Amino acid sequence: MKINHNSFFLKSENAVLTIQNRAFKYGDAVFDTLKYTHEKLLFWEEHYLRLMASMRILRMEIPLSFTMEFLESEILETLKINNLANSSARIRITVFRNDGGLYTPQTNNVSYIIETEKLDSPFYELSNSPYEVELFKDFYVQPDLLANIKHTNKLVNITGSIFARENDYQNCILLNNSKNIAGALNGNLFLVNENTIKTPPLTDGCLNGITRKILLKIIVKTPDFKIVETSISPFELQKADELFITNSIIGIQPITKYRKKEYGNAIAKNLIGKLNTAARFGTEK
Repeated sequence: MKINHNSFFLKSENAVLTIQNRAFKYGDAVFDTLKYTHEKLLFWEEHYLRLMASMRILRMEIPLSFTMEFLESEILETLKINNLANSSARIRITVFRNDGGLYTPQTNNVSYIIETEKLDSPFYELSNSPYEVELFKDFYVQPDLLANIKHTNKLVNITGSIFARENDYQNCILLNNSKNIAGALNGNLFLVNENTIKTPPLTDGCLNGITRKILLKIIVKTPDFKIVETSISPFELQKADELFITNSIIGIQPITKYRKKEYGNAIAKNLIGKLNTAARFGTEK
């Protein structure tokens, strides 16, 4: 596989970053991950706008060339170079401030890297495999704007993932410093009680997830369900009928077990069909 580094294509195993790279030294970078299928970047406009918002929050200089059309063409060219234009793929765009400086950078100008990876399924598919989670309480999410964006300081997610692996969990649920639910290690969390679906608000430190955003629009238009963005206490988890995680690659991942409680997936099955429709044909803003 080749990567796209500022429009130059290089073998992924080649060194492209210097020892002064600010993403390496300080986590001074943002990224976005999206899915490509049926020769289409799914929800590309939403991903692009989130990436630009993340750059603004970190006070990066957004190049005039960074239009939605330019970055789309760069992604499509990277897919073509890697023989993935007719496949399904995972795409990651990383934008980092250029070398120089200590905590105070010498410049706010940026560089970017685009990576691609082949995916097996073109559709969002609901997994029927056991999926057990536990709370991660070693570290907490600080509920601010940095929690809402995809920056490269993911130590809470990394240590939580190691905890999950060491204890045979498939994922962990993250808490903010008020001990309310912030999300999962790799996405947003939704809780279902009868026909009411809850998810934490951005002000509780959850990621501003694209699939979360799309699902909120879908659920609002579905008369059978009521969607509520509200703080969720860990004590509510074992009272729920369903729990599921969302992100841009898996779509919807049902949780089957948390502690002694086991969950169904009827609502998740209903919503994943609607999510696939939105991915194929778009959704109204």
